[in-house]
This record gives sequence, structure tokens and C-alpha cells, in this order.
Amino acid sequence: MTTLVDTIVPISDTNTSWQRFTVSYAFPVSFTQGLFDVENTLFRNTLTQNEAGKVHRVAFFIDRGVLNACPNLIQHIHNYFDAHSSTLSLIAEPMLLPGGEIIKSDLTHLQTMQSQVVEQHIDRHSYIVGIGGGALLDAVGFVAATSHRGIRHIRVPTTVLAQNDSGVGVKNGVNLYGQKNYLGSFTPPFAVLNDYEFIEQLSNRDKIAGMAEAVKVALIRDAGFFRWLEAHATALSEFESTAMQYMIRRCAELHMRQIGKGGDPFEFGSARPLDYGHWSAHRLESMTNYDIRHGEAVAIGIAIDARYAVLKQLIEPGTEERICRLLETVGFTLWHAALLRKNNNNTLTILQGISEFREHLGGELCITLLESIGKGIEVHEIDEPAMVKAIQWLHSRQSQLA
Repeated sequence: MTTLVDTIVPISDTNTSWQRFTVSYAFPVSFTQGLFDVENTLFRNTLTQNEAGKVHRVAFFIDRGVLNACPNLIQHIHNYFDAHSSTLSLIAEPMLLPGGEIIKSDLTHLQTMQSQVVEQHIDRHSYIVGIGGGALLDAVGFVAATSHRGIRHIRVPTTVLAQNDSGVGVKNGVNLYGQKNYLGSFTPPFAVLNDYEFIEQLSNRDKIAGMAEAVKVALIRDAGFFRWLEAHATALSEFESTAMQYMIRRCAELHMRQIGKGGDPFEFGSARPLDYGHWSAHRLESMTNYDIRHGEAVAIGIAIDARYAVLKQLIEPGTEERICRLLETVGFTLWHAALLRKNNNNTLTILQGISEFREHLGGELCITLLESIGKGIEVHEIDEPAMVKAIQWLHSRQSQLA
């Protein structure tokens, strides 16, 4: 009689089985006006696209600054849900939260949102809707991604920066240990719903700040769009609605193309082309305690890296002036006094952003620079003395303009 012991086949010291599968992601990025007008069915149709025959439970987290600019927003949401009660259920009064970096840096706000998820029994088939700028969307998206291992998340970006860049991406995160986006996830939203009416309520400073990402993505991916930005710079500086709407949508399309077609949507590699100009921008933001807007810091970072590319003979001299003129025409000031701040070693503190960027990438430095307008190139080392010269050039240039 054969025993169980007799049938056991010895295995080698190494026995590996590979598990392989592919997960397909798809989500709509829509542009509209009057998202919560009861006659506008975009919001309802988006939430009911997969399960038309049920009532969908929805919770809202709203940037308090948005409500200051749009005081009737919550009433419009109530009216919308009343009009579409056969398919939508507002499970709680919308929760108001601070916008800006405070919501990402003070983790008590994270706990407040998580408590709401628990108390209202928000499950994986419910929806969490974030309405606000990029910082709030980052934090709300992280709550949605980590509660129940993933709750459906609807982004409603309300700033230029969020509509044309961060809102259409797949990243969520909050700040921890003094580092931007240290805690986060790569989790695509269920949908992104952009309402141009929110843009009209922004301050001029916030409208300008979001344009930096349009210049950035044009520089690394679309020379034609860069020329369009130059041709319409005055209209953009005056916030002409047709120009603003095209700029936002085209910028969003280029970001979506890079994320979806660039081959590395979850950033397993080290290349971060969409972070052009960001190594110094992130550091400058933290150095100024986020007094400077993200887009303002990115504009400065673009100018520094453009001059550095000239010094390293990557692009023709004069290209950096062309880039700076565009940024200044739409409204940016390309300097901040913190750029000259030094640490105990008598070196510019801003240069710490290079090592922080390297660590964030996983140990290998990979910074996007320009090979020409419309084409980026990845480099794996930075000549710090040359970078200092680029910063000094920007300072001298600003001094001459003053």
C-alpha cells in the first residue's frame, strides 16, 4: 500500500512560481459649467454609469476656501440631490476642511475624514467626493484609497493647477516627517469632473499659479502648445475665458497622455518628466513654510533649470530668456529671497532639494531638463556649482528688472 509519505516529491532549495495579472484602469475626465445645476446630468450620469438601477450613497469633503468663494455651493448640492433622489443619496452634510498644505501637514484632518467614513458607514460601493484645490484632493484621495482598501473617489478640482495637472493624475498623499507627500498612494480616481465656473471665482494669484504647469508640460512635450502660450500670453494674463479654458484642457490632455501612455503611470522607475522644475520647487515651498504657491515655486524652478540647461550646453543661449518672458508675461515673479539662504556649511539650502529628490525617487537621481523647447531629456547627475550660477543669474536678472 502506498502511503502519503511515499508520494511526497522532494523540492529543491529554490522553488519559485510567478503570479502574473494585469489590471486595466479607465476613468473619465470631464469639463463642464454648472456641475451642480439640477439640469446638468453629468454628475448623476457619472456616478450611475455602472449601476443605473440603485441609489448611490455619496459623501462630500469640501475645501472651506471654495465655500467662501461660492457661498451657495452646499445649497446647490442639496438641490441637486433632491432633484435626483431616485439615484443619488447625500448621506451626511458636506464636511468643510481647510485647503492648502495645512490639510496635508496636520494629520488631525486626515483622522477627521476617516472618522466620517466610519460613522457614516461609507463602504466600497459608496462615493467620496472631494471639492477643492490640489492639496485637498490629495488628502481626500488618500482617505478614499486607504479606507476599506479603496472607496470610489470623485475629484472635483476647483483651481487651475488642480484642473490642468494634479486633479487628472493617479497620485494621492499627505506630508509627514517634514517631507512633501511622504505618505501616499497611486490610486486612480473613479472620475474627474472639472467645472470652469470654479475658476472664475479664484483670486488672480491662484489663476496665475496654475499656468506654470501648462508652461512646464509644453516645454517637455509640445512645442506647438508652447508657441500657443506665447501667442496668447497677454490674453492669459487678463484671464480671458476662452484662452483660459483651452489652456486648462490642453494642459490636462498632455498630463493624461504622459501618465497613460508614458509607460510608467505608477512611477516604478526613476524618470519623472512631469516633475520638470520641481526638485527646487518642492524645497522652496518647504523653506517658505508654503507661503509661496506651488505653481509660483514651479515657475521659478523652470527658470533655474532652463538657465542651467544653457550653461550645460543642452539648449541654445537665449532659450531661457524666451521661457522667462513667457512666465513673466502671464504674471509670475521669478525670484524669492529664500533662494539665497545658506546652511551651516555655507552652501545654498535650496540645493538640498537635489538629495531629497534623489531619495524620493528611490536612490537614483533622475532630473528632467530641456534638450529643446518641446523635448525633455533625463540626466542622472547635477553640476552643483553650475546650478549655483543658474540661481545667481536669475537673481541678477530679477535685480535688473526691479
